[in-house]
Amino acid sequence: MPTLATVKKGQRFNVKQVSTSSITVKLVEMGLYVGQEVEVLFKAPFGDPIAVNVGGYVLSLRLNEAELIEVA
Repeated sequence: MPTLATVKKGQRFNVKQVSTSSITVKLVEMGLYVGQEVEVLFKAPFGDPIAVNVGGYVLSLRLNEAELIEVA
């Protein structure tokens, strides 16, 4: 299953699942919940961090955080 950490810049997806971790609640509070559309806007040269558009605002995520978000 692809995650936000593995998708390419410019692609849009819907959040399919948020894996359980110590930051799951924070991710959901920031708008990364099941069904939400996200678009990858930017990936740093070494891939970390990434910027995504979530509900009209830009959110920056570390790769280890982005790996928790499964998309479809």
